Amino acid sequence: MKLYSSPTSPFARMVQVVLLETGLQDDVEIVPVATSALSSNPDLIAVNPVGRIPTLVRPDGPAMFDSRVICRFLDARAKSGLYPDSRIWEVLTLEALGHGITESALAMAYERKLRPAEIRWDLWMDKQWEKAARGLGSLETRWMSHLNGPLNIGQIVVACSLSYIDFRHGDRGWRRGHESLAAWHAEFEARPSMQTTRPAE
Repeated sequence: MKLYSSPTSPFARMVQVVLLETGLQDDVEIVPVATSALSSNPDLIAVNPVGRIPTLVRPDGPAMFDSRVICRFLDARAKSGLYPDSRIWEVLTLEALGHGITESALAMAYERKLRPAEIRWDLWMDKQWEKAARGLGSLETRWMSHLNGPLNIGQIVVACSLSYIDFRHGDRGWRRGHESLAAWHAEFEARPSMQTTRPAE
């Protein structure tokens, strides 16, 4: 199999962490592609009509896209239990919360990186950060017991989301007021799967 990826994509990183945590890394070739919201890679479009990463190409079926689909496929293939039956709705909700925070952080990064400075919309970025900040508050007050439980996909997604905020928005100081979450993230980020997949320009 081939995974179309980017070293700076938080969603692609989620998949790569799952590959390492499930022991499937030798089954998948990582194919780096250069793509952005303004310019899609033609090789990627050939296998994914919307031209987004991550995309997983399989020899025995159509290409898969959206990190949530790919991660669940890999978990099922490895039978690794990242989507536990006993807590599935909580785990899926935690996963969705992590994705929502990531999407807001990514929208901010696009605004800062792709829009010319003279027409950059600061209010848009502030409102996106408000969404992310509310998510961080919910993680701190509602979800710590789930984050500290057995390894699951929600933890991986949240960890990659927080690391992406560090990567693109370190000046936001997300750790203030989220001491338990910050301590959890520091411990989780030390995992070999996280260290191996650290984003780089």
